[in-house]
Amino acid sequence: MSDMITADLVDLDLAAETKEAAARSLAERMVALGRVTDLVGFLADVAAREAQMPTGLDGGIGIPHCRSEHVTEPTLAFGRPAEGIDFGAPDGAADLIFLIAAPAGADDAHLTILSALARRLMDPDFTAALRAATDPAATASLISGETPPGAPAPAQTAAEPEPAPEPDVFRIVAVTSCPTGIAHTYMAAEALEQAGQTEGVEVVVEPQGSAGFNRIDPAVIAAADGVIFAHDVPVREKERFAGKPTVDVGVKAGINRPAELIAEVRDKAARGETTAAATGSPVDEAGDPGEGYGTKLRKWLMSGVSYMVPFVAAGGLLIALGFAIGGYTIDKAPSVAEHFVWTDSTSWAALLFQVGGLAFSFLVPVLAGYIAYGMADRPGLVPGFVGGSIALTINAGFLGGLAAGLIAGGTVMAIQRIKVPAALRGIMPVVVIPLISSAVVGFLMFLVVGKPIAELQKALTDWLSGLSGANAIILGVVLGLMMCFDLGGPLNKVAYAFAVGGLANPNEGSLKVMAAVMAAGMVPPLAMALATVVRGALFTRTERENGKAAWVLGGSFITEGAIPFAAADPLRVIPSAMAGGAVTGALSMLFECTLRAPHGGIFVLPLIGNPVLYLIAILAGTAVSAALVILLKGMGGRGGKDAGRDGVPGAESGTAPKVPVSV
Repeated sequence: MSDMITADLVDLDLAAETKEAAARSLAERMVALGRVTDLVGFLADVAAREAQMPTGLDGGIGIPHCRSEHVTEPTLAFGRPAEGIDFGAPDGAADLIFLIAAPAGADDAHLTILSALARRLMDPDFTAALRAATDPAATASLISGETPPGAPAPAQTAAEPEPAPEPDVFRIVAVTSCPTGIAHTYMAAEALEQAGQTEGVEVVVEPQGSAGFNRIDPAVIAAADGVIFAHDVPVREKERFAGKPTVDVGVKAGINRPAELIAEVRDKAARGETTAAATGSPVDEAGDPGEGYGTKLRKWLMSGVSYMVPFVAAGGLLIALGFAIGGYTIDKAPSVAEHFVWTDSTSWAALLFQVGGLAFSFLVPVLAGYIAYGMADRPGLVPGFVGGSIALTINAGFLGGLAAGLIAGGTVMAIQRIKVPAALRGIMPVVVIPLISSAVVGFLMFLVVGKPIAELQKALTDWLSGLSGANAIILGVVLGLMMCFDLGGPLNKVAYAFAVGGLANPNEGSLKVMAAVMAAGMVPPLAMALATVVRGALFTRTERENGKAAWVLGGSFITEGAIPFAAADPLRVIPSAMAGGAVTGALSMLFECTLRAPHGGIFVLPLIGNPVLYLIAILAGTAVSAALVILLKGMGGRGGKDAGRDGVPGAESGTAPKVPVSV
């Protein structure tokens, strides 16, 4: 931080009575040094940041800060007014004021200044030295960390595990975060660590800041006796900490009363209170340390598919509605930006179709971008989206998007392994990594792997276009089995993604595939619902209640509606579901049913080619699955005998397992 503050940026006799005057006085010093190019514009950015949340901190500290296009390099100025100035801190006015300026987009530079400063501000010796300082140059050296001999050593990096504690030491892991991911995040981390030292407790903190975070070692989490969340934004990967005594508070509580939080989590541990498991987001779950490459690859791909699905659903349904209202020639309509008649239904159909087409055009870039995000976090987004866009440009389609995402994520991960000088770390995530990774991905996609993938995509499209007879029926059987094997899991998603990929450049074959996939995916919940009606005595009370909801879930193409039944009795339910799905997929292909919408179930029936035969295919598969599950349960006795009282885990309380609502 030595190059961020100099003696010229220190004012030990700051003549200001308001926070605006203090910011102006310190900013003028930055302008004089050429670090701020426009005083008025910069002060407007400072005021805008101040309006989001007060920057006053307990202990007489004010930290106005912002990122601004008027800043040429990361800069820190310090002022000490004779009278305190109100920066909105709960305990009153501030007499130590730090103005922090970072160039627009320089998240890491901003974070570097604030995190280092925030941790040092938790040291009473440091703040006392600032209040007693008389020389600007010495003050600048003190703030920058060039402390004189005998000064406190720098705080240990938060996420690094400490040496193994004695067996009787109480161990706590903590996560801190605030809306900006800067000052409060790191002050809370420092406060908790200091309180832990005072209380004789080991505390390892994971500050989740604006430039990402370093995960606490899973072994440290496993050995912890309790957890503290001090946060104002959602904790990432929260499921890692499930099953332990937990205190969950705002970030300011971590700063103001860390000792109380430690005492509270110790009390919860003594009483045996724990938290239930939590489900993370697709990106949160993408590739934990210690997993095999196969597992990581599946998670990375699923993270991309999961973020792609909302674009698919929104865009595909809008396109389908456009066809339904305006007919199948609506794709030839002129742009609604140039021609729109408010009273003409064709114009409205064209509007729906064109908006849906734009949403659908994000499919491949989003897929590639979030595969890369799952692999390398935020630095992977830029090369991932660039690679996905290139895949569209060269007609590499869905397969190209998969390759682009993996290449982008792998490139960023490789760059992140390179050790760089400290001076370059601040620009790595915002300049160096996006620049190099995008260039590498562009080179590989345009000149190396893109063209072969485009040829493969074309071959796949031509194959789908020519599907007929036995080949089409076999594909329908395979897709039906995949859709019903894991009921919304990875294999189900692979089949669904295969079908959706064909909609990007639809032809007769790809529309048949989409129809078969949706029909087969509707079968498992519908079959379980039917079975609970026909032979309710074979099912528990909870399963019969789940069966009522399964009618709606199955009709809406939510395959997960069958999960409660499969969880209770997988050896009977899953084979039965697969048999019915295979029948439905085969019949849908045999009947040459088509579907332009990627979702919707029976609610998009008017958009289905050969709708009557399509319903017959679904009913046939549903009947087969229901008959098989009834037969198997009847031969083996009531299925609940294998799953605990009342048939399903948790049935003792009379509650049904929650069903995730997704494709």
